[in-house]
Amino acid sequence: MSSTGQGSTGNVIAAICSLFIPGLGQLVQGRLISAILWFLTACVAFAITWLVTLSLLPFGWFIVSIFSCLNAALYRR
Repeated sequence: MSSTGQGSTGNVIAAICSLFIPGLGQLVQGRLISAILWFLTACVAFAITWLVTLSLLPFGWFIVSIFSCLNAALYRR
C-alpha cells in the first residue's frame, strides 16, 4: 500500500483538519484551489442557513465540512 493513497496518515490528518475547517485538509495536501472552493462553499452554506433559520446553528457549515472531510480522506495523488 502506498503512503500517499487512501487511508494514509497524511489523508487521515487532512480529513481531520477538514472536519473542523472545510478546505484546511485540502490545503495540507497542497491543493490550494480545492481548499479555497471548499472554504467558500462552507461560508455560503453557513450564510444560507443563517438567513433561512435566523440562528447561528452552523448546520450548512457542518454538512459541507463532512463532504470536505470525505474529499480529503479519499484523495489519491
